[in-house]
Amino acid sequence: MATSEFAAGDVVVVPFPYSDRFAEKRRPALVVSADAVQRQGFIWVVMITSATHRALPQDLAIEDLALAGLGAPSLVRPLKIACLEPSRIVRKAGQLSEKQMAAVGAAIRSFIG
Repeated sequence: MATSEFAAGDVVVVPFPYSDRFAEKRRPALVVSADAVQRQGFIWVVMITSATHRALPQDLAIEDLALAGLGAPSLVRPLKIACLEPSRIVRKAGQLSEKQMAAVGAAIRSFIG
């Protein structure tokens, strides 16, 4: 099987859907799905938002902005997850460290019933 173009831990730019209206906003997001999801034609991402927004309890501050390809303090918001087709990804911006990905994974698992 072919390898996926994007991997868990990649910070990408996508048209992320709003949760309260039928609209999207181009923003950074974090890939959290395994290659098996992409081989099925989808990719799971969680929202990345500006650190100036009100933080939710599970939000995680991005520690290495340069590695993530971000220019301003930002938070990963594991509560807001979206399923997209990989073709909707505009570009890869950077990536998160393995340590931060472990924390994001733990936060996501805390929401799964």
